[in-house]
Amino acid sequence: MNQEQILRWLQRFATTIDKNKEYLTQLDAAIGDADHGINMERGLKKLQAQLPALEDKDIGTTLKSASMTLISSIGGASGPLYGTFFLRASAAIAGKHELDEHDMLTLLQAGLQGIVERGKTQLGDKTMVDALYPAVLAFAQAVQDGKLMQEAMQLTVAACEQGMISTKAMQAKKGRASYLGDRSIGHQDPGATSLYLMLKSLYESV
Repeated sequence: MNQEQILRWLQRFATTIDKNKEYLTQLDAAIGDADHGINMERGLKKLQAQLPALEDKDIGTTLKSASMTLISSIGGASGPLYGTFFLRASAAIAGKHELDEHDMLTLLQAGLQGIVERGKTQLGDKTMVDALYPAVLAFAQAVQDGKLMQEAMQLTVAACEQGMISTKAMQAKKGRASYLGDRSIGHQDPGATSLYLMLKSLYESV
């Protein structure tokens, strides 16, 4: 995966969030502040505007720039969490202009670790980790099995989607949704959903 594809990923992520902002906000209205879609769209629109200036940069620099933009422009918990994902990812593949399957695994594992540490969350808390963790596990298994990038990412997105759907049955233990107790059960987590859209955008850009 090269720099052009990384920029295409971020561009696609921005347009996908724009198309789904109302859906994300509806999900958030059920168990949160009803602003996840709006916040994500605002931050990614700012990132989208910066992409042309990043064309001649390396991938690590691009992801670090994405991190800074998202931290400063997405409100609530999502800004720091997505920002941390991209910041840790940027450090893990610093200076690279191309990523092979092992580099991508390093990127995803670093991003996951960053979100877990920043959010102080774990599997079953009904957060984006419930979508990202099985996705990273699936990519790791695919790499171990010798799969190439496209097939590995396809398996990753499928696992991510299942993780996202699984949050419906969970009781929230983090954030505003945790105040609802068992009333949070039956609602899909908006953060897990935007995370799925991010990885789906990555797969489509490979």
